[in-house]
Amino acid sequence: MSILHAAIILPFILAAGMPLLKRLPGKPHPGWAVMLAPAVLFVYFLRQIPIVQSGHDIVAAVPWITSLGIEFSVQLDGLSLLFTLLISGIGTLVVFYSIFYMDKEKEAVHRFYVYLLLFMGAMLGVVLSDNLIVLYGFWELTSISSFLLIAFWHHRERSRYGAFKSMLITVFGGLAMLAGFVLIYIMTGTFSVREIIQSSDMIIGHSLMLPALLLVLLGAFTKSAQFPFHIWLPDAMEAPTPVSAYLHSATMVKAGLYLVARFTPVFSGQASWFWLVSGVGLITLIFGSFKAIKQTDLKAMLAFSTISQLGLIMALLGLGSASGYYTDVQQSLFYSKATMAAIFHLMNHAVFKGALFMVVGIVDHETGTRDIRKLGGLMSIMPVTFTVAVIGALSMAGIPPFGGFLSKEMFFTAVLNAREMGIWSMDTWSSLFPVIAWAASVFTFAYSMVLLVRTFAGKFKPEQLKLQPHEAPVGMLIPPVIMAALALVFGLFPGLLSYSLIEPAMAAVMPGLLGPGEKFLVSIEFWHGWTPEVFMTLGVIGAGILVFVLQPKVKVLNSPGSPRFSLNGVYDSGLGMLERSSKWLTDKYMTGSVRHYLIYIFTFLVVVLGAIMLAFDGFNLDSSSYAPVTVYEAAILLALIIAAIAVPFANSRLLAIILTGAVGYMVSLFFVIFRAPDLALTQLIVETVSVTLFLLCFYHLPKLKKELSPLKFKLTNFLIALGVGLMVTLIALSALSAGNSHPFESISKFFLEASYTLAGGKNVVNVILVDFRGFDTMLEIVVLGIASLGIYSMIRLSLDEKQEQFPPRLGSNKQLRGGLVPVRSNDVILRMTSRVAMFIILTFSWYLFFAGHNNPGGGFIGGLMTSAALVLLAIAYGQEVMRSIVPLNFRKVMATGLLIAFLTGLGSLWFGVPFLSHAFGHEYLPILGEVELATAVIFDLGVYLTVVGVTMTIILEIGRDR
Repeated sequence: MSILHAAIILPFILAAGMPLLKRLPGKPHPGWAVMLAPAVLFVYFLRQIPIVQSGHDIVAAVPWITSLGIEFSVQLDGLSLLFTLLISGIGTLVVFYSIFYMDKEKEAVHRFYVYLLLFMGAMLGVVLSDNLIVLYGFWELTSISSFLLIAFWHHRERSRYGAFKSMLITVFGGLAMLAGFVLIYIMTGTFSVREIIQSSDMIIGHSLMLPALLLVLLGAFTKSAQFPFHIWLPDAMEAPTPVSAYLHSATMVKAGLYLVARFTPVFSGQASWFWLVSGVGLITLIFGSFKAIKQTDLKAMLAFSTISQLGLIMALLGLGSASGYYTDVQQSLFYSKATMAAIFHLMNHAVFKGALFMVVGIVDHETGTRDIRKLGGLMSIMPVTFTVAVIGALSMAGIPPFGGFLSKEMFFTAVLNAREMGIWSMDTWSSLFPVIAWAASVFTFAYSMVLLVRTFAGKFKPEQLKLQPHEAPVGMLIPPVIMAALALVFGLFPGLLSYSLIEPAMAAVMPGLLGPGEKFLVSIEFWHGWTPEVFMTLGVIGAGILVFVLQPKVKVLNSPGSPRFSLNGVYDSGLGMLERSSKWLTDKYMTGSVRHYLIYIFTFLVVVLGAIMLAFDGFNLDSSSYAPVTVYEAAILLALIIAAIAVPFANSRLLAIILTGAVGYMVSLFFVIFRAPDLALTQLIVETVSVTLFLLCFYHLPKLKKELSPLKFKLTNFLIALGVGLMVTLIALSALSAGNSHPFESISKFFLEASYTLAGGKNVVNVILVDFRGFDTMLEIVVLGIASLGIYSMIRLSLDEKQEQFPPRLGSNKQLRGGLVPVRSNDVILRMTSRVAMFIILTFSWYLFFAGHNNPGGGFIGGLMTSAALVLLAIAYGQEVMRSIVPLNFRKVMATGLLIAFLTGLGSLWFGVPFLSHAFGHEYLPILGEVELATAVIFDLGVYLTVVGVTMTIILEIGRDR
């Protein structure tokens, strides 16, 4: 595992350790510990600038699912380095800001930082991943963690609404993006981004290229809030201000831009890519800037401003992709300047918008409102905040000497250059590019002035403020001051970024455009003479001042419009219609009757399987290859059939349970006859524990209906039962009849040959469970754990309700904790024999566990056997005695087992092998001599503890419900 892998994992480790910070003496603010992670990462990535600048990418990989070409591979090139610096650098400032913004006495700050760290790690994973599937995993994790952050104040309805909307839209785009990734894999045969870029010729002209392109862009547009998917971003402003400053200005919304930049080498030079990226970007630019000027909430204004600026960067990336069309290098370099402008403005936007969000947070924090109609005259009261706001707003408006002015001028240059493109009917539409860019810049200037002037200038209105305003604490001022200073430094000294960050990022976005050792010319200067760009800027300032003055008086510039006919209205109406339709459909089949649900399931099973078997001529009944039926098998089968038929005719629940157990024991005998000892042992123990569980469950149920009324024959039940039994039997016989004519070679041969040579075990069944299919086993025990906790929670809730209705009698010497009365067996023989039997069963269970790798047994069987011994003890002596002898919290036992299983799998990554890979060897030990040691036994120990914890949690909790 490389340092890059560790950089991604570090925030997750710190998030997992957050609960420990609560236990520290004095309870310091957890933000100080959290800030270490992004600060350390920022320093590390700063130190990588010379390496990446020299043209040497840092690449590392950890095997994961190698058979599918999925590896946890990472790459640090110019583009990913730029984003990692933004994520870690601004992340450090945001955490510092939040220490003073979030009140640790009133807010759940530990939970806040857990969510923030999850997001930070996910974003690092997105920009560093070289494998598309891993990238997708981190991509969706950013949506989930942002959902949690937006809904942090979950008691607010608007916070829940905004969080749900953001996750619904971005996850939808993520799923579309995943489909695009799969299509790219089909075309290239690889999930590696580097290999896909090198194989771009295989994509161009392929029939799947356009669907893949559209699906990838759908993911990028939804994440980066491009029109018409932008509607989630304004509602996401319900999150705390540090979240808005981090996710919705500098990081998460930039993930879509990162994706477009990363895939530009693959799709550049394609008309569909050019028009979609640049067209959607320009529409988003003009729409966002026009909507921003109408807002009265400061954060809403910045939200639409962010949408507009993201559209600007997206448009630049689209214009820059045209360089891939030309074969002439000089022409390609001429149009690649748009990509340079996109990268530069991405950095400028991160710092000035982050500073402005923090300014708005300070205003809200110190005045109690973000309503611009109630604000004014704060210039003299909050001078430092005002200074930061001036720098941020003027940089956003594109006024010198700030960095935003330079990147805006470069944007004007790019749209003017677009008029000279003689490709894709640009002669017709090229004039619209500079017109839209200029108009959007006018609105940008106007809303920047609205934000600045109407918040800090004008009349002071203390009567409309909730709090007495004053300057913010120094801790809240330091982060926005630093970002405002960077906005000024980027403007005055752009050369600091030219060849350290911008040029390496351009080389990553447009690889192959230059020869080996050549570099892009990155020349960013304030003055180029009286160019059209200068006159466009002067026009922006003049028209922007006019719009600013007319804005309060002109309805079209200040009216929010009818929400009913807006995109939000369409979203709400569509979502409401889906909810009503799904409720109507669900009410039709969710009747509350288990019988109805089983009818649906079994009917579907019979119809679908029967149709498939008939369509492909799958029924093949050839008895020539069947083995003869022995007398023992016939006798066991007859007993099994009689017991199964007798179950529905049983007159009591106890008899029904005994007959059901008898069916299971007959199946166990079949496993014994067919020489499957592992299955026989498992089935026997499962039946024993199941009978106990059934007895505990049926104890609480009402009497059987047949005890109240005669048994009725139901034709529907009979037909479905007959159909399911017949269908399963025919499929099993058909599979058996196929014999050697089966189109696929049996996999059993591989396991029989490889179980010892590759996994060091002679018990093939156990080797499959803990080695070859260990991942399946781990997921199964996780599911078991979740189920047991669900049962535990439901029973505890039921017990609490009963205790409220029937409070325990005070002074009773039989009362136990929780108001329960001890229940135990009065059978002296059972109690006496259980003392000896319990130790015999436990000893045998441990033997099964340790011997399971080479002989019948294993962690699953051993865990069930141990549970059976503990259940016997509980039945004979009662739960309280059992708990005093075995003072264990079985939920913690289960958690320990899951942790051991997971850490065993994770440990393999340390040695550079896939997750859950195992090793074995033969070592000489004192007394024991030569012994085989296998790491699979450690994983099996996790299975053993999980099974014991799950089984005892369920049985003991059901047994407590008296």
